[in-house]
Amino acid sequence: MAARLQGKVALVTGGTSGIGAGTVRRLRDDGADVVFTGSNAAAAAVLSAATGATFVAQRVEDPAGWEAVMAHVATHHGRLDIAFANAGIETGDGSVETIDFDAWQHIIGVNLTGAMLTVQHAVRAMRANPGGPGGAIILNSSMNAFRPMGNYVAYSTTKAAMIALSRSTALHCARERLGVRCNTIHPGVVATEMIAGVIARALDPAAAQAQFDAMAPLGRMATVAEVAALVAFLASDEAAFISGSEYGIDGASTAGMMGV
Repeated sequence: MAARLQGKVALVTGGTSGIGAGTVRRLRDDGADVVFTGSNAAAAAVLSAATGATFVAQRVEDPAGWEAVMAHVATHHGRLDIAFANAGIETGDGSVETIDFDAWQHIIGVNLTGAMLTVQHAVRAMRANPGGPGGAIILNSSMNAFRPMGNYVAYSTTKAAMIALSRSTALHCARERLGVRCNTIHPGVVATEMIAGVIARALDPAAAQAQFDAMAPLGRMATVAEVAALVAFLASDEAAFISGSEYGIDGASTAGMMGV
């Protein structure tokens, strides 16, 4: 199992913390060479030292910045097999009545335009792989693609739009016979460092923990490692016939209702 991704090259956006950092660790553990992006150089240095992954500072919504990222991948690795479009934000979000236009544009830019640029550059690189085209692209959406939040209109909208982006990409790559697959994952509430901080700062940390755990019918949050394991599976050859699909990892949060 440890070598399931041996010889493969992966790119992870937003890889300095949370699900992104956990996925960098998992892909490295599975044998892949990993390049990850983000803007937190200090956190990146710690992760690079721990895993041997390579950091390239970049903002996903900046088209010009992608040239340096892909040049690094091509120069140092000569191929790209896996891309995880993970970078995302929700800062400044609100309801459809309250959200500021600049905040809307910023969230759309990072979450959706950034994901599109990730996919676009990944497909182009995977098309040019030595030995023939091929690869796996995974987009980090959210359970909120299916259950939008009324007070996070931009975040919810971008996460839903990722499904169309992924399906369109999957169809395009299949029609072009590229051997490139594209899927979305849809985490529920995940026990990241950010959530741990929110709980620790609460007036009643135990009550805050219980509130987060109760959001899923399974009665707990997902772990970062569990989400990273799903990404690793979809990136592997074991998922060779999976493309254009959505994978929930939300503890049955979007499965339905218990009834009365």
